[in-house]
Amino acid sequence: MSRVPTPPPPGDMSTGPVAESWCYTQVKVVKFSYMWTINNFSFCREEMGEVLKSSTFSSGPNDKMKWCLRVNPKGLDDESKDYLSLYLLLVSCPKSEVRAKFKFSLLNTKREETKAMESQRAYRFVQGKDWGFKKFIRRDFLLDEGNGLLPDDKLTLFCEVSVVQDSVNISGQSNINMLKVPECQLSDDLGNLWQCSRFTDCSLYVGGQEFKAHKSILAARSPVFSAMFEHEMEESKKNRVDISDVEPDVFKEMMGFIYTGKAPNLDKMADNLLAAADKYALERLKVMCEEALCNSLSVENVADTLILADLHSAEQLKAQAIDFINRQVSVESPSDESLLPAVFTFSQRCSVISCRCSVLRQLGCKDGKNWNSNHATDIMETAGWKSMIQSHPHLVAEAFRALASAQCPPFGLPRKRLKQS
Repeated sequence: MSRVPTPPPPGDMSTGPVAESWCYTQVKVVKFSYMWTINNFSFCREEMGEVLKSSTFSSGPNDKMKWCLRVNPKGLDDESKDYLSLYLLLVSCPKSEVRAKFKFSLLNTKREETKAMESQRAYRFVQGKDWGFKKFIRRDFLLDEGNGLLPDDKLTLFCEVSVVQDSVNISGQSNINMLKVPECQLSDDLGNLWQCSRFTDCSLYVGGQEFKAHKSILAARSPVFSAMFEHEMEESKKNRVDISDVEPDVFKEMMGFIYTGKAPNLDKMADNLLAAADKYALERLKVMCEEALCNSLSVENVADTLILADLHSAEQLKAQAIDFINRQVSVESPSDESLLPAVFTFSQRCSVISCRCSVLRQLGCKDGKNWNSNHATDIMETAGWKSMIQSHPHLVAEAFRALASAQCPPFGLPRKRLKQS
């Protein structure tokens, strides 16, 4: 008696459900093969519809289910008279019926299987019933010596049979504890550690407020704090740090990020938090602030945001701000130098005029009236833009250079072509 296979292990609870009880069904399939050789096949005298039968065969000596192959050398009927017909016949069976799949093939001169045909499903056999192929192979192709299918005038048929036996059910109860692993709460636990000021070993004073903290956590999260506590600095000796250039609410948000990796109030203070993140080398927090500021760019704040990005080397934010300005910018007449900031150096003024000329030529404008934008006017009238002209004129030049580069590289007026003599 064959051994009943054990069921597959239940799925991992972290990736799928696990039931308290289970059932595993094994459908048993018995596979066996049979080879039948017909000598002097070309001399077969059977006419159309007449049959040759092989001896009976089974899956083993104790199997009472007997099979045989049936061949019609000249076809089964008029439709198949030019073909060899081949069938699998159930000769005897202790059961009322059985289901089986089968595959027929020929062996060529190299004893290789060829011209195989296979049933597409398990057919229902009863005693005396056969299934097979009326047009298994054309007779002219089979008899052609060049195809090598009748070496020494021997036809060798190879049959593989797969008989479906009874199915077996095994069932039981899961032996795995129905436990759910809790989610990791490390960030929450560290946040509570800081909020409760437990086991702190240093104090940070910001705007008259004291924030107790743990030097090891600060050092692990910020290279600036790490350098501060590693060396023989005043902060390391006294376990006290005085911070004067960060607002208490901004510093509290930054400390919350250091302990938990979260900044729930970031959108409300992204500009000031960006400056703090840059100062203490909190790169992820800095990028998070850049993203928030990019998403909130407007006509009113784009100039201030560009200045902030330039001050704190926030290159992604700076590029987005310049792109925002260029999408809204108005190209004025290149000859109107009164529009340029008075604080521009001569080279900066020439650069901006050159950029404007390049853009206008590509747009086919004879003057700035063909491509004005109310948005550009609004940007240039904001306090941030006016402040940027006075304090960061290089940013204005960068914005116009980016505009010219996007519209029509390279910069500058076209050179006059020399007349050929």
